[in-house]
Order: sequence, then structure tokens, then C-alpha cells
Amino acid sequence: MPKKGQGSPVASVEGVHPMEFVFVVPRRRLFAECYPQGFHPFGEGCDRQAFEAAAGQHGFFVERTHAESNPELKQVIPYAVLVRDGEILLLRRLTEGGERRLHDKFSIGVGGHINPVDLEGVAQVGRQRDSAALFEAGSHRELHEELVIGDDYTVKRVGILNDDSNPVGAVHVGLVQLIHATGPVTIREEDTLEGRFVRPGELKELLDTGANFETWSAMLVSRLTELIPDTTGVLA
Repeated sequence: MPKKGQGSPVASVEGVHPMEFVFVVPRRRLFAECYPQGFHPFGEGCDRQAFEAAAGQHGFFVERTHAESNPELKQVIPYAVLVRDGEILLLRRLTEGGERRLHDKFSIGVGGHINPVDLEGVAQVGRQRDSAALFEAGSHRELHEELVIGDDYTVKRVGILNDDSNPVGAVHVGLVQLIHATGPVTIREEDTLEGRFVRPGELKELLDTGANFETWSAMLVSRLTELIPDTTGVLA
């Protein structure tokens, strides 16, 4: 993994609205010693409380155009994997929706940037912001923008995703969350997104046969037994 002080590639800012503000944390505050690569579950040398404390104390909002071109800042993206009755929601972004680089790619994550609107109701004492509440607010907004889903679900933050091997990954960090839903879940805008619940074994088969997954989702599918322990017996 890259050591502290080594450079990272710079992301393109094509298609970014110049007035959008996003939540960022300085890279050196999140990763003091080295830059982790891939999926790191909380509890394996990656402490959830330390991550949230660093984000709460050192995070701030900045224009996305600046954040996308500055790898010294990490845009925190709540990345939610939706689970229901042992199945996982598999999504595919259509050509009419979202960023062009995501078109026709499979994903098991619902996520997006944290914006200032997510600050409503989030407590702050001095310089320390309640980052857990901020992450929850941003995730709730993104879920309801993408999906028609009730509030009968639970959220568990399980780890981080970091990929400094490409320009987009270099300026983002994913906060991986498991969403356990019990009620109906449907796609909100079916002209831009399609989705269905699938067994974990089907996800693994798609990945093994070369299906076009988002980088972060590919990392998670390859480690489903760690992400969702009760999938161990259904991956064959």
C-alpha cells in the first residue's frame, strides 16, 4: 500500500456542477501512517470510532470541483449494501442516469456525496461534529433518492473502502454500511436505474465470469463472507 507522502493521481472534474459542496476530510487525518487499499472491515486494524472522530473533528465542506482535483482530500461516501431475506440488491445504472463513467456497470452499493443539507439536526460541540449522525443523514437521503423504501430497516457501518489506484478512487473513501430491510423495496426512477434482489452466489458467479462491476462493488463481492457472515453456506 502507498506510504504517507507518496503522490496519488488527480481525478477528472468533467460533469461536476461547480456550485455543489461536498463533505471531505484531509487524507492525512484519516490515514496517519499509510494508505489502506481495498475493503477494510472495522475491527481489523481499522477502528470505526477513530474514523468517525477524525471525520467529526477535521471534516468540512468544499466545492466539489476542488475536491475532485485534490487527492489530499477524501470525499466520504456512505456506500450502503441492501440485504433482505438473505438476498442482496443488485443495481445497474442505465445510460440515462448518473455519471457517464458508471453507465451499464453493476453495483451492490447505494451511495453518494454528503452535502450541507445533511447537516440539519446534526449536533456540534466546538470543532467536533457528530459525524455518525451526518453519515446517517446522508445515507438516508441517498437511499430515498434512489429507492422507494420504508423506514423499517437497520443500518450497520462495517468498514471502509479505499482505492488509490485510479483518479476517482484517489479522492474518495467509502463508508460501507449494511442495510437490513424487511419491507418492499423498488427502484424510484426506472428510466435511469434497474435493480433486483439476488442470492450471494449469483453475485460471485457474475464477478467470476467477468461482469462489469463498479470497482468498489467488485471489491465487496469478492469478500462477501466477511461483509455478510451468514452468506458462507450459499456462495457455492
